[in-house]
Amino acid sequence: MSTELRRLRNYIGGEFRDAADGRTTEVVNPATGEAYATAPLSGQADVDAAMAAAAEAFPGWRDTTPAERQKALLKIADAIEERAEELIAAEVENTGKPIGLTRTEEIPPMVDQIRFFAGAARMLEGRSAGEYMEGLTSIVRREPVGVCAQVAPWNYPMMMAVWKFAPAIAAGNTVVLKPSDTTPASTALLADILGSIMPKGVFNVICGDRDTGRLMVEHPTPAMASITGSVRAGMSVAESASKDLKRVHLELGGKAPVVVFEDTDIAGAVAGISEAGFFNAGQDCTAATRVLVHESVHDEFVSALAKAAADTKTGMPDDEDVLFGPLNNANQLAQVEGFIERLPAHARVEAGGKRVGDKGYFYAPTVVSGLNQDDEIIQKEVFGPVITVQRFTDEDQAVEYANGVEYALASSVWTKDHSRAMRMSKKLDFGCVWINTHIPLVAEMPHGGFKKSGYGKDLSAYGFDDYTRIKHVMTSLDA
Repeated sequence: MSTELRRLRNYIGGEFRDAADGRTTEVVNPATGEAYATAPLSGQADVDAAMAAAAEAFPGWRDTTPAERQKALLKIADAIEERAEELIAAEVENTGKPIGLTRTEEIPPMVDQIRFFAGAARMLEGRSAGEYMEGLTSIVRREPVGVCAQVAPWNYPMMMAVWKFAPAIAAGNTVVLKPSDTTPASTALLADILGSIMPKGVFNVICGDRDTGRLMVEHPTPAMASITGSVRAGMSVAESASKDLKRVHLELGGKAPVVVFEDTDIAGAVAGISEAGFFNAGQDCTAATRVLVHESVHDEFVSALAKAAADTKTGMPDDEDVLFGPLNNANQLAQVEGFIERLPAHARVEAGGKRVGDKGYFYAPTVVSGLNQDDEIIQKEVFGPVITVQRFTDEDQAVEYANGVEYALASSVWTKDHSRAMRMSKKLDFGCVWINTHIPLVAEMPHGGFKKSGYGKDLSAYGFDDYTRIKHVMTSLDA
């Protein structure tokens, strides 16, 4: 007996609608491996319609006052709190994440981040007006950029949607947002929530695959393209956007080094690092996946980390004892399995290293030691519940190993020596350096990396600024 699949739809110009040509794709619950919904596979006509709706709405939204935009965002935050259980259910079906952790670790930050950008809407900073040439007064205007094409990832579908639309809308832009083809459910629900608050066309959602995203970026209407995704996807977006000089905002991969010195409290470090490495099945650009440990405490650390991994549970969303759920999709499971299968002979799997069960896409918490700097699993992003461990001899070698990858998003240093921590924070070539912790984020501080981790910032006033442009206005005092 077959179960009828739920039907998700695009949200364009204030209306829910199917893809113009009727094409759909199945959406799979990664905890079960079974389809639970269909979503539009949007094509050119759908992208054209969404961009037209956003372009039509832009002048009116641009001309609203900061206070009006703040009021709308505060209403959105309140509505998300009121409909939190619906969002949690949709996100859990999207991702297979634990219900309890989704409730405590995602809804509160989302609401807080929206409220932060509601405040940022009224804090447009600029240099004071002045006469820099006799008889002429100069002022600086900070304006929205226009229509923004935004592509969100599958690891945190609803939270990353917030990171996209909140600063853009706060700054006076209109949005066409595409969720990942594997996780559209919670974004469709966000469209329903925002649709009851925002003017038609300010916020639009179209579902689809990478071809849909490509059509969005290539479209002549958007002034800006913003993507959170893989390095490959970011490079493709940057290349495509260069053809008509769109502004680009890229938050891409990560391979966060975690540098553990000999004076660290090993038990405390292992507890913090294992949670930051395995949370969300390691499907986080900032996950604590690449640990560098001073040789004098290396063996002790590896032993403790392997035990922590063995004690960490993965399982179904309603199991209150699990730290993380499944990998997001079959391809991601195959990618993680491939990294372990291709390990060099000198590597040692200290814990895990295998699939869990035969239903859904679960993978055991895994620790791998004995690795060299040029090994594939050190250099490439696994994006799974896998923590690697290397040994180092001194501070210089720790910096060399830490910086010796193409990613530069996040890092952490574990030491009781304040001067060493400050030296390391200066030398580490990453957009974020945590000290004696790893992974906390706050709305007031910027998130974004260097090198192949992309450019532009999420969160903070810097993230808000990315969705604005600067105009110089000069007027004669004699006219």
